[in-house]
This record gives sequence, structure tokens and C-alpha cells, in this order.
Amino acid sequence: MEAEGLGWLLVPLHQLVSWVAAGAMVFGGVVPYIPQYRDIRRTQNADGFSTHVCLVLLVANILRILFWFGRHFESPLLWQSIVMILTMLLMLKVCTEVRVANELNIKRRSFTDFDPHHFWHWSSFADYVQCVLAFTGVAGYVTYLSIDSALFVETLGFLAVLTEAMLGVPQLYRNYRHRSTEGMSLKMVLMWTSGDTFKTAYFLLNGAPLQFSVCGLLQVMVDLAILGQAYAFAHHPQKPAPHAVHPASAKAL
Repeated sequence: MEAEGLGWLLVPLHQLVSWVAAGAMVFGGVVPYIPQYRDIRRTQNADGFSTHVCLVLLVANILRILFWFGRHFESPLLWQSIVMILTMLLMLKVCTEVRVANELNIKRRSFTDFDPHHFWHWSSFADYVQCVLAFTGVAGYVTYLSIDSALFVETLGFLAVLTEAMLGVPQLYRNYRHRSTEGMSLKMVLMWTSGDTFKTAYFLLNGAPLQFSVCGLLQVMVDLAILGQAYAFAHHPQKPAPHAVHPASAKAL
């Protein structure tokens, strides 16, 4: 009798935990960007955030959605990709507005210039949207033609999660190049780490495709490397070399 009563209690409890975990998967990935978004709005400075993070996540989640058409996986992972794409577009919008408002160079750069030197450094949010739509169209067409090939579908899935695993690399490189994490939201990276750890555990426990679990572990390693940079640069800051700068030529990189 007691076992039956306990079972009656555990069934809805298990269902509730499943719903909470699914909700965390869908929306948990965007939470780390809330403090960074607020910092950019508050300071009107986007120099500390690498917009190439947005590029990586847009490519990864577009490829993941296309992978779903060839090999269905859990719905929360699909919805997570849709929510993340919308979030990255919002981050690009605020970064572009702030950068253009502060930029000394008033020359307009657009996606249709097809200038590789200014790729992903355009003057209008609409140019980023055009680029994303162009990539989605080309990738979608290739996927449509090759959807019956198991090798193509598995490769597509691997590329999707491998690209996402490289999420922190642009921020890691920016920190290394500047020998500083100034302007980077530490809260964002801590949330990256906790979120990626939860996500990887979710993949392992729910039997997601192997590509998801392997690349999830890579993401956690990159997150820890960025946290190591934050600690190292805070305790051993680089002393700036004295040099003369002409007022008219001073410009933030």
C-alpha cells in the first residue's frame, strides 16, 4: 500500500522535474547574456563583448535546426536554438547601435560591400540580418538536397555542436590579445560555465546524440579557461607601456 501511495506521488513529481529541466534547457542559455546586455545599455560601451560570440551561436543554432530535419532530437533542444537565435540578434542590435554612436569613423560599411576586411563589423543591424538570412538560405538549400544522406546529416550535426563548442573562443582570444578582461561581464562567464555544465549533464542523462555530449565537455573547458584568464589578469595586470598618442589619432580598438 505504501509503495502504491509513494508511486502516485513520484509520478507527478518526476513530470514536474522533467518540465523544469526542459524549461531550463530552453531559456537557461540566454540568461548569461542578460547582465552583459544591461552593462552595454548602462555604459553605452560594447568594447568588452566580442560580437563574434553572436556569430558563433547564430551559425551553430541554425545548423542545429537544420540537423533536426535530418535526425529528430528532443523538442527542448530545438526550441533552445530558436530562442538563442532571437537573443543573439538582440545582442547584435544593441552592440551595433552603441558602436556606431561612439565610432569616429562615419564611413558606412554594409554586408553587400562583400569586403572581407570588414566582415561582421557593419554599420547597420539590417546588414547582420541580411547575412544571417543569406547563410540560412544557402545552408537550408544544401541540406534539402542532401537530407537523404546519413553521412551528411551526421556531419551537419557534428558541425553544429562543434561550432557551439567554440562559443567562448572569440572572447578567450580577445582577452588574450588585450591582456585584460575589462568590459567582460564575469557574471556572464560564470553563467556560461554553470549552464554548459547543466547542459552537458542533460545530454548525457537523456541519451542525446554523441556529438552533443562531446562538444558540451569542450564548452565547459573553454569556459574554465576564460575564468582562469579573469583570475590571472586580475591578480597580475599588465603594466601599460608609456608612449605618446596624438589626440587626433586616438581610437579604441
